[in-house]
Amino acid sequence: MSSTQKEAGKDIVNDFCITFATVNGSGSQTANITILRALFKMGIPISGKNKFPSNIQGLPTWYSIRVSKDGYLGRLEEDDILICMNPASFEKDLAFINPGGVLFYPDDFKHPINRDDIITYPMPVKALAKEADVSPALRDYIANMVYVGMLAKMLGIDMTAILEALDFQFKGKQKAIDSNYIVAKSAYEWAAANLEKKDRYVVKRMKPLDGYIMTDGNTAGALGSIFGGVQFVAWYPITPASTLPEALIEYLPQFRKDPETGKNTYAVVQAEDELASIGMVIGAGFGGLRAMTATSGPGLSLMTEYAGLAYYAEVPSVIWDVQRVGPSTGLPTRTAQSDMMMAYTLGHGDTQHILLIPGSVTECFEFGWKSFDLAERLQTLVFVMTDLDFGMNQWMTKNFEYPDQPLDRGKILWEADLERLDGVWGRYVDVDGDAIPYRTLPGNLDPRSAYMARGTGHDNHAQYSEDPEVWEANMDRLIRKYNIARSLVPGPIIEQEGSVKWALITYGSSDPAVQEARAKLKADGKKFNYLRLRAVPFCDDVKNFIASHDTVYVVENNRDGQMNQILQMAYPQFAGKLVSIAHNDGLPLSAKWIMRTIMAQEAK
Repeated sequence: MSSTQKEAGKDIVNDFCITFATVNGSGSQTANITILRALFKMGIPISGKNKFPSNIQGLPTWYSIRVSKDGYLGRLEEDDILICMNPASFEKDLAFINPGGVLFYPDDFKHPINRDDIITYPMPVKALAKEADVSPALRDYIANMVYVGMLAKMLGIDMTAILEALDFQFKGKQKAIDSNYIVAKSAYEWAAANLEKKDRYVVKRMKPLDGYIMTDGNTAGALGSIFGGVQFVAWYPITPASTLPEALIEYLPQFRKDPETGKNTYAVVQAEDELASIGMVIGAGFGGLRAMTATSGPGLSLMTEYAGLAYYAEVPSVIWDVQRVGPSTGLPTRTAQSDMMMAYTLGHGDTQHILLIPGSVTECFEFGWKSFDLAERLQTLVFVMTDLDFGMNQWMTKNFEYPDQPLDRGKILWEADLERLDGVWGRYVDVDGDAIPYRTLPGNLDPRSAYMARGTGHDNHAQYSEDPEVWEANMDRLIRKYNIARSLVPGPIIEQEGSVKWALITYGSSDPAVQEARAKLKADGKKFNYLRLRAVPFCDDVKNFIASHDTVYVVENNRDGQMNQILQMAYPQFAGKLVSIAHNDGLPLSAKWIMRTIMAQEAK
């Protein structure tokens, strides 16, 4: 785009995508997060997505920032502004810039720029980094701050916000703050003296984002678990789940020490593998502790037998599944919603599990504490189904709403309770008709409290049994308990446009893209009602919603339409209404793809 064209058009304010193309291990994350947080401090809605390799240092990595005055935080398919710091990916990255877009690149790159429909800005990266007052070993890392200063000048990012972002990033360590800020400021001043702005992209301060914070879903889930009273954590490292227990390790010492003794009121164990970690969690749950683990698809596969044990022996416990792309090792550092069917029925035999599905980072916090209440109320295993996009990426999200109710420990009998019962108690007896029995915990001094938590066939008193009628009665009770969970799990979020024939259903991290697609389809005259699932099993609101529409598109980030299959199993009478809109290439869904796919379906 020429400067004449630029003058003819209007500025594009707070509505574009910036992508940083760098090298894994180059230290670019500090610079990228600085830009992200500075924009947030200017009151501009943003989200950041990191696409990084799973194997070795030195391979290409990309970080994209969505800037949206309208609050749309889903992925865009093309770049408006590209900062290319990696010569190896230069040619490929160039193709993703929208016409009229912008390229920033180091002035020592010798690659030809074979596009005349974009604006280019060379950057004296090496020269400015060499001037920095840091050791030569740090120059390659601090060089990334050159593009921070250049962007600040050319887009209008407040340097005060840059400084505040650096202060947050380095937690007040003045030397690190100063060395990075000086390089950014030098680049800002160089751009002011040497570059003429020819592009249309600018940022302007908006109203402060009061009531919002910046964080990732794994950190939110860890904090929610802490406020939910987690006492025991066992885990084995796996991408993209590892940062959740790592956040627990960071924050638990701050919140969970006995004020009188100074001793920890929790335990975190890094196990030798996933089998050991889930075994420890089930054991801790049987012992009365609020216990959890965090894993991803391959780890979940290894936990299958223990998941069945927790279901059948009715042991409260929580598994966070931060999903990635499978099958097998798959793409460890890419996102998907492809474990839904596996988690739903994890375990051999007739098994159905409770799934909580946060649709925002705020809900990652909320479901962190609610998962324990549900696990203990229902005496079962509860899965929290999130993914890499929520788990490891930075999101602007609403402030956390801390628990406003006491912990729900469920039906527990202590010595006085057993005394009132005059010893008439059985571990698996359905006393109240709600399919949920009473349990005792280790530490109960009444000798009548002891029982064997069997994974083998057992009767109502936990005694071994192979009686067909006893087996069938117990399994019937377990499915009744599962159905009762429908009234206890979080209900769906429903948004109605009135009496329209078409509807959209989605869940989890696909929500931002679906919401944007829905708004743009509405602007084009195509209205859709909307339902976001937050849990399995489904409540009657889900059934009624499907029943009231002619066509319901189920949008999800996997190949096989796994949630669509679960819905069809739950409501076979509505199978003809449900249309799968499923896609997975390792990236979050985009509104553009959703719109394109739905319109293609409508044209049939």
